[in-house]
Amino acid sequence: MSLNHPLLCRVRASAPLVALCLALLAGMGPAWAEKADRDQPMNAEADALRYDDARQTSVFTGNVVITKGTIVIRGARVEVRQDAQGGQFGVVNGSPAFFRQKRDGVDEFIEGTAQRIEYNSQADMVRFIGNAVLRRLTGTRINDETTGALIVYNNSSDMFTVDGGPSNRSAGNPTGRVRAMLTPVPKPGDAASPTPAPQPPAVLTPTDKLGEGRP
Repeated sequence: MSLNHPLLCRVRASAPLVALCLALLAGMGPAWAEKADRDQPMNAEADALRYDDARQTSVFTGNVVITKGTIVIRGARVEVRQDAQGGQFGVVNGSPAFFRQKRDGVDEFIEGTAQRIEYNSQADMVRFIGNAVLRRLTGTRINDETTGALIVYNNSSDMFTVDGGPSNRSAGNPTGRVRAMLTPVPKPGDAASPTPAPQPPAVLTPTDKLGEGRP
């Protein structure tokens, strides 16, 4: 997700569109998703694999872990297809399925979970479907979190969309509306809180009387 020049975002299902977009534009710094990932080989581990050469598909089942550069994908079942041009397409199912990718040039990550995740390396796009959650992290700290029934994250156009709906309903969100938590980012040049200077240890004077000799 490119987060420097104006980020394009669409939020449906009665979410506070203007407030969300302004907060995103103000709070996210300059970087793109790791562009080198698309050219990296895909590695996979699973309990079982079924490969179909005619269809150029691989179906991994059981504790599946797939890596591709900084991308990490986990799920119970992952189907990967490769076209004649080398584009890779993956469908991940899990409880939940998981996707994570580093942003280029900064210690930040984009990660998300959903019941189903669709990854398109050619279009550089990820779709999170069913109880979808998308987060932006600095190191291990969550800066922003958005939830919805469907989240589409497009690395190439620097855009994500969030839809609410019945599949996003839960005990804490019976309406299924889109929800977002956005953390303000300090502006460049803001001074950090000064660290107090260490104080010298107290000097005690020897005495033979109780209560004397204290500073």
